[in-house]
Amino acid sequence: MTQTAYDVVVIGGAVMGASCAFWLTRMQPGLSVLVVEQDPSFARASTALSVASIRSQFSTGVNVAISRFGIDFIRNFQDRLGHDVGIPSLGFKENGYLFLAHSAGGASLLAELAEMQRGQGALTEVWTPAQTQARFPWLNVEDLAAASFGPRDEGWFDNMGLLAGFRAAAKAQGAVFVTDEAIGLDMQAGRVVAVTLRKTGRVACGHAVNAAGTRASLVAAWAGIDLPVEPRKRTVFVIDAPNARHPDAPLLVDSGFYLRPEHGGQWITATVPSEDGPCAADDFEPDLHLFDDVLWEQLYHRAPGFDAVKVVRHWVGHYAYNTLDQNAILGPHPAVANLLFMNGFSGHGLQQSPAIGRGIAEHLLTGGWQSLDLSDLSIDRIVTGTPFAEKHVV
Repeated sequence: MTQTAYDVVVIGGAVMGASCAFWLTRMQPGLSVLVVEQDPSFARASTALSVASIRSQFSTGVNVAISRFGIDFIRNFQDRLGHDVGIPSLGFKENGYLFLAHSAGGASLLAELAEMQRGQGALTEVWTPAQTQARFPWLNVEDLAAASFGPRDEGWFDNMGLLAGFRAAAKAQGAVFVTDEAIGLDMQAGRVVAVTLRKTGRVACGHAVNAAGTRASLVAAWAGIDLPVEPRKRTVFVIDAPNARHPDAPLLVDSGFYLRPEHGGQWITATVPSEDGPCAADDFEPDLHLFDDVLWEQLYHRAPGFDAVKVVRHWVGHYAYNTLDQNAILGPHPAVANLLFMNGFSGHGLQQSPAIGRGIAEHLLTGGWQSLDLSDLSIDRIVTGTPFAEKHVV
C-alpha cells in the first residue's frame, strides 16, 4: 500500500466494516476509504462464527426498524448491492422465530411487543399453547403460557455471502482493503488525525470508524474512551437427533437455550453459561460440558424427540457484548467528533449490518442520522450511563 492518507479509515473488515465501506463509497463516489483487517480469513470473527439469523422480534422499535431494512436487503441482495458480485442469493431460509413464554407476565409482554412489531410492518403472531402445538405438534407445551411467531421475514441466511458481497461491492466502488493491524490512533486537539498500522505505519485520515468487534474497547482506549464492550464466549453445538426430524422448525427461543434445524436433518443449539462473563480475546476453548449438563435435559423436556441425541460437531464464537444494555453503540463520540463507533451488538450484529453500515455512512457524510433515526443507540447514552435495554437478546 503506497497511499498514506485517506478520507476514512475503517478499523475492522468483517461485516460491519465492510458494510460501512460499501455505503460510504456508494453515497459519495470518489471518497477514499481504507478498511484495515488483520485476519482476512475471518476464522475467529463474530461474522464467520454467527448462527446467521434475522428476526423482527425485538423489544425496541429501533431494532425492529433496523431488521425491516435488513431483511429487504438480504432478500434482494444482488439488486441492493448494485453490483454483480457472483452471489445471486444468500439462501434465506424463512422458517421464522418462535419465542416461548412461561408465565402470564411473559405472555403479556409477548403480546405487547407483537403489537409494536406489527406497527413497524412485521407479521408477528401470538399463540396460545394449543395453537403452538397445532403448528408444531412435536413440541411439549404443557408449561407454556404463550408463544410468538414470525411467519415471514425471519429465518437464517449465508453469513459469509453477505460479507463477501459487501467487500466485493465496496472494492468495485473504490474502497481499499488491506491486511494489517491497527495498533494506535494519533490524536491532536481532540480529533483523530491518523491511524497507526503495524506493518504500514502512520495513515492520515479525516475520519476513523471503530468496527473492531470484540476489540472495540481497545480501539476506543487509544482515544481515551472507556467503551463497555467485551468478548463473551458462546459454544454452539451441531447435534443429530434421529427421532426429531423437523426441517420446517423455526428458530426456537426458550428460557435457557435456542435451537434451529440445520442441513441434513441436524440441529444447531446453544445456551448462555450460568456464570457468563468476559473471556480472553484468544479463548476459543469450547465449554463442552454445557451440552450434557445444561442443554440436553432442556431439549428433551421441550421435545420428546430429543430422547436420543449425538453431538456431531461444535464451534466457539464470541459476542461483542455491551455490558450496559446489550444494544448497539453507534455514532461519533462527543469528545472525539471524527471517531465513529459501530460496536457492542451482543450477538445480533450480522443481521443489523446492512442498516448500521448505511446509518454510520450517512452520519459521517452529513453529520446526522438520515434514513433511520438511530439516536436511541448513540454513544451518548454510554457517556451518561443511561441504559437502553433490549429484552430479546438471544
